[in-house]
Amino acid sequence: MHEEALRQLLALRLANPHGLLGAHQAGDEVFFRVFRPEATKVVVSMAGRQATLTLRDDFPGVFEGRLSGKVAPYELELHFATGVSKEKDPYAFLPTLGPADLHFVGEGRHRRLWDRLGAHPLTHQGIAGTAFVVWAPNAEGCSVVGDVNRWDGRRHLMRSLGASGLWELFVPGVTPGNRYKFEISPRGGAPFLKADPMAFRTEPPPLSASVVTKLEGYSWGDEVWLRQREKLDATRAPMSIYEVHLASWMRVPEEGNRSLSYRELAPRLAEHVARLGFTHVEFLPVAEHPFGGSWGYQVSGYYAPSARFGTPDDFRFLVDTLHQAGIGVLVDWVPGHFPRDTFALAQFDGTALYEHADPRKGAHPDWGTLIFNFGRNEVRNFLVANALFWLEQFHIDGLRVDAVASMLYLDYSRKEGEWLPNQHGGRENEEAIGFLRELNDTVQALHPDVHVMAEESTSWPRVSRPTRDGGLGFTHKWNMGWMHDTLSYFSKDPIHRQHHHHQLTFGLLYAYSENFVLPISHDEVVHGKGSLANKMPGDEWQKLANLRALYGWMWAHPGKKLLFMGNELGQWKEWNHDASVDWHLASLPRHAGLVKLVARLNALYKQEGSLHESDFWPQGFQWVQADAAAENVYIFVRRGHNAWREIVCVANLSPLVRQWRVGVPGGGWWAEILNTDATEFGGSNVVNAPLKAEHKSWDGQPASVVITLPPLGVCWLAPIDDPK
Repeated sequence: MHEEALRQLLALRLANPHGLLGAHQAGDEVFFRVFRPEATKVVVSMAGRQATLTLRDDFPGVFEGRLSGKVAPYELELHFATGVSKEKDPYAFLPTLGPADLHFVGEGRHRRLWDRLGAHPLTHQGIAGTAFVVWAPNAEGCSVVGDVNRWDGRRHLMRSLGASGLWELFVPGVTPGNRYKFEISPRGGAPFLKADPMAFRTEPPPLSASVVTKLEGYSWGDEVWLRQREKLDATRAPMSIYEVHLASWMRVPEEGNRSLSYRELAPRLAEHVARLGFTHVEFLPVAEHPFGGSWGYQVSGYYAPSARFGTPDDFRFLVDTLHQAGIGVLVDWVPGHFPRDTFALAQFDGTALYEHADPRKGAHPDWGTLIFNFGRNEVRNFLVANALFWLEQFHIDGLRVDAVASMLYLDYSRKEGEWLPNQHGGRENEEAIGFLRELNDTVQALHPDVHVMAEESTSWPRVSRPTRDGGLGFTHKWNMGWMHDTLSYFSKDPIHRQHHHHQLTFGLLYAYSENFVLPISHDEVVHGKGSLANKMPGDEWQKLANLRALYGWMWAHPGKKLLFMGNELGQWKEWNHDASVDWHLASLPRHAGLVKLVARLNALYKQEGSLHESDFWPQGFQWVQADAAAENVYIFVRRGHNAWREIVCVANLSPLVRQWRVGVPGGGWWAEILNTDATEFGGSNVVNAPLKAEHKSWDGQPASVVITLPPLGVCWLAPIDDPK
């Protein structure tokens, strides 16, 4: 009666191997069946009795036999040509998942999915081993393969847990550090290997096996940071972000130009970021990825920090170190698409499981990747749980969601006939919109003190507004329009800037429509775009003067700040992900001056409430002079929510030194608290001593001062007590 099941067993397409293998009560006897193709003899020991099982001639590798009594714990003695081993039978164990797990997985609402799926070392029914669970609903068979069985898919067939689509097996003796994959037998095709989508650790690329790992046990030291984070009103707090690509921030030339490990990075990066005064670092994607040249934006292991730099605990150490230095940690996160590598998510169970089957919805035309099927409960669950995983397991302070625009539009980068409209005939991807709202509502409910930022390059409305008000629910949106307009303006020769004056004023027309971050990111210094310093016009002095002015403008402008690594040095070379930042530049006076300027900007930005408290409220900004196009001059006031003084920003983006009357909000003494042309920053030192304001209204302000405008410079004026 078991012959069909035995044929399925040998074909590795048996959905319920536990019903066929292991120990089964048969009246007053216990019937044993073991499948070990390489064994020459199998002896079972139970309750002090032994039986040698008989090898069947008609089904190679299948051993059967009986012992009198009731089913009790037993052990197998396996004889091979190379020796004898004693093992616990994996088919003697109950499932490690319960009905509640299956219910929540099916509904797509298992918020701690990583606790149940994947590989989990544990003690089950008194025996130490590892529980394996994988989602492969369209597979006919699934096995655990790896170090435990010499990658033989016949040794550890998993059982199907019915309509859930999950396959499960507890394997005794498997410990942390063991490598593994899943061998999938698809319908009508040959078996193939897949890495675990839920693996916490992988082999370092280009190897791709998953590695059994325990996440428990790391001793965090960032309790003070987390308590402070809970109390912070992030909308009114300063946020200045240093964007980092882990592999190329700092390398070791004398050791083959290798990258630093997480633990090597930790003290160096924390010291550098703290010295410059940034409040946060943002890492390009940390999750495992097969191709280093993708910078992490094509993810193969969503639950695994890249093994290139160490273990999950090593990455925790990096985050912990930054937190203890008072620095927040953001991570880029890529839920929109994934690569086609055969070992990863693509066609995972022989069908389009994580992706859409129709290439008009499931294939990304620009990046050659596959697009997640956001209409599927289990896929949404995989991604939402993954966001929570990084926040909870690694204490991440926020996620920057990559390529949101590509998720929102069904016709993104597609020509007519290459995309399918939604049910209403429109171009909006309603499934992706629903996913993003679910993501943000879930994070907000469980972790209200973290950030979820959108890199969204279109004019989609209300990206950073609550879902209850019709928004997408993000906490922030990258202001890509500001970035493009600002860099376009600063890249022009000053003689032509008068014709592009609006590029710096236009952004204020929409500056408060979202909670904006002003990004000067890695995307602007790669792929032939040149370095930030080399985008600037003029000779070397003028380029660096323009760069200083850009930073002075940016840090005074409403919005949180982001600067990519190397730009604090005025690096001349375009970013190369295979090379280190040009740290030697810090020893050159002009470049050292730029580093000092960035540190001063961050210090004043944090110190002066007027520069950060009202980033997202229009009452925090007022134009004083927005029409001096011919002179390339801009003047505005920043005001804070609780700040005791206002800051006047004056920008002279021409190379001419000018005398200029500046309207100020009140009388008394005014002084420069910043001048990007100061000698200490590498400038020509056209600076101003404190001035007493005249009661002469100017540009709509009740008082005014006459100052000397530095060439290609920005200065900030603030009221002070009588300098005498």
